[in-house]
Amino acid sequence: MATAVHRVSIALESHHIPSLQIQRDGDGVLRSSSNDDTTAHRGLYQQLKPADGGIAAWKVLFAAFMFEAILWGFPISFGVFQNYYAKLPEFQDNPHITIVGTMASGIPYLGAPFMAIVVRRHQGYRQYMIWTGWPLCIIALLASSFVSGIGALIVTQGIIYGTGFLIFYYPIISIINEWWIQRRGMAFGVITSAAGVSGIAMPFIIESLLERYGHRITLRAVAVAMTILTGPLIPFTKSRLPPSQASVAIRQGWSFARSPLFFVYSTDNIAQGLGIFFPSLFLPSYAASIGLGSWYGALLLALMSFAQVLGQSIFGLLSDKVELNALLCFFPSRLPL
Repeated sequence: MATAVHRVSIALESHHIPSLQIQRDGDGVLRSSSNDDTTAHRGLYQQLKPADGGIAAWKVLFAAFMFEAILWGFPISFGVFQNYYAKLPEFQDNPHITIVGTMASGIPYLGAPFMAIVVRRHQGYRQYMIWTGWPLCIIALLASSFVSGIGALIVTQGIIYGTGFLIFYYPIISIINEWWIQRRGMAFGVITSAAGVSGIAMPFIIESLLERYGHRITLRAVAVAMTILTGPLIPFTKSRLPPSQASVAIRQGWSFARSPLFFVYSTDNIAQGLGIFFPSLFLPSYAASIGLGSWYGALLLALMSFAQVLGQSIFGLLSDKVELNALLCFFPSRLPL
């Protein structure tokens, strides 16, 4: 029990919250009080639930896992849609089909630095962001089921869906950072492996629906499934810190940007990012081009997703216990070729 209080105290002190005192009362809830002039003037008396465990923390992590698995699992399975679209007379031989999947998966990455700044400066509006981005994803799929032409698909299934996911996802990542501190690597390993879990089954489900009902009914069915499976989980994404404390907690200097190691890791990350989506986008099309059935393309995506689950979950667990440089030495495959 004392260890838990000590861990939270270290985590919060590292965020430079002034004169913060933390104690655990009889019901196991962490209570904090601040001697800061403004806080004292307002008579603020905060209740902080335990980080790195407890029902509330696991509920947030479970919700984030489901969001990642379903809402992010869909665009990274776009290769199945791409293979199907290429066979339709209205899209056949159209060189711009790949742009749909590129927009849906690329916008969340390209917009991440900007969305991170917005979330950091407007902590109190994270729930509004979540409730704005989530319906955008649903609306994008419904709209794409009614349109004709590749340009309209790029806008709906690509741009609108990607933008909705961008607005929806990064406030949740910010909330996860509040609930998981000492075990943050494990938490993000679980979250990032979620898309792999869904990727094992989702390509087969989408392939089956496309063959039986066509892309319009499939897109509507996916939109309904997303609504049912993820909508009830949004209330779980509650902040651990009040907005005032949360905004203080993320303040940090930029001294890390002067570290050579930072540039090494950034270069590695960029190099990996340049090629990470090629397999998921083109494996189904490649399988079809060499005469294999569409189910083989889905199988290749499923096998890749299975490897993703193992890799990301294991690395997440190890990152809480093993120094990062040691991990890179033992797993050189993580380095860009």
